[in-house]
Amino acid sequence: MDGDLIVRRPQGLYCPAGDFFIDPWRRVDRAVITHAHADHARSGHRHYLAADVGAGLLRARVGQGISLQALAYGETVNHNGVQISLHPAGHVLGSAQVRVAHEGRVWVASGDYRTTPDGAVPDRTCAPFEPVRCDVFITESTFGLPIYHWRSDAELFGEINAWWATNAAAGRTSVMHCYSLGKAQRLLAGVDASIGPLVCHHTVEPINAAYRAAGVPLPATCLPGALSDAADWGRALLLCPPSALQSPELAGVRHASTAFASGWMQTRAMRRRGNLDRGFVLSDHADWPGLLAAIAASGAERIIVTHGSEQVLVRHLRELGLRADQFDTAYGDAGEAPE
Repeated sequence: MDGDLIVRRPQGLYCPAGDFFIDPWRRVDRAVITHAHADHARSGHRHYLAADVGAGLLRARVGQGISLQALAYGETVNHNGVQISLHPAGHVLGSAQVRVAHEGRVWVASGDYRTTPDGAVPDRTCAPFEPVRCDVFITESTFGLPIYHWRSDAELFGEINAWWATNAAAGRTSVMHCYSLGKAQRLLAGVDASIGPLVCHHTVEPINAAYRAAGVPLPATCLPGALSDAADWGRALLLCPPSALQSPELAGVRHASTAFASGWMQTRAMRRRGNLDRGFVLSDHADWPGLLAAIAASGAERIIVTHGSEQVLVRHLRELGLRADQFDTAYGDAGEAPE
């Protein structure tokens, strides 16, 4: 609508008053980046602005030589009369919601986010989600269906550790398919490292290094080539993307039990599709109650829903009496998809 602080343009979400884009999917002069997943952080922009805690990770993903202005969470920068600040999103290291204020109006673009239910233990790998009051809230809806309800991390990691320990006792490698950025590090921080060696695919180890450089404590890990003894492989937990098992570097994996860690594992059909021994419902996005809680906490009178189950969430919000619309975007679910 005319006068909106953030609109959709062919390049991505655009702030006309400030002349910048948020997570643009085409090359632009000025890009505010919510987090380093490939569908939100793309190479080729002239100038970047992102959270300082994730600056090293962003550079590792899109280029060490990028022109990057890094902001601390809550710090404000004024650009063309528009105040921009970044606030924790709880999704991955450095993930941020973008608060945009101009002439008394406040909009917040969430990027991807994960809320922490009351009483839950916060994720050790990134800052927890913080609600930001605003007039208009642009929210993701990756898991915007009522079927999606996450269990506690304590219960979930108890099951993962039991699966790993059972495999180790039988001399089977535990192969966990997971996304290299965010999910792998959350798994490393949550599992019982005393069970056996933690082995990471070559796409995962550089990201582990970026997390450690940012001060995130992760247990010791190694590349597959560091394990030569069959007994070590039999006790190992291997974290890798789904396509990696065909890689020559994983030739040491002979007897294995396979699993996938993803919010999509909530549905039985997805577990069967992957031909997996186990599926663990572990997501870095908000579930249905989390989405509704974040929207309520924003205090926004208008909600714009992006990538995911937009129509379902928009309809529900309208039934609650809120003004709700949707933006079609080029964002995917790269942080969760099993392929």
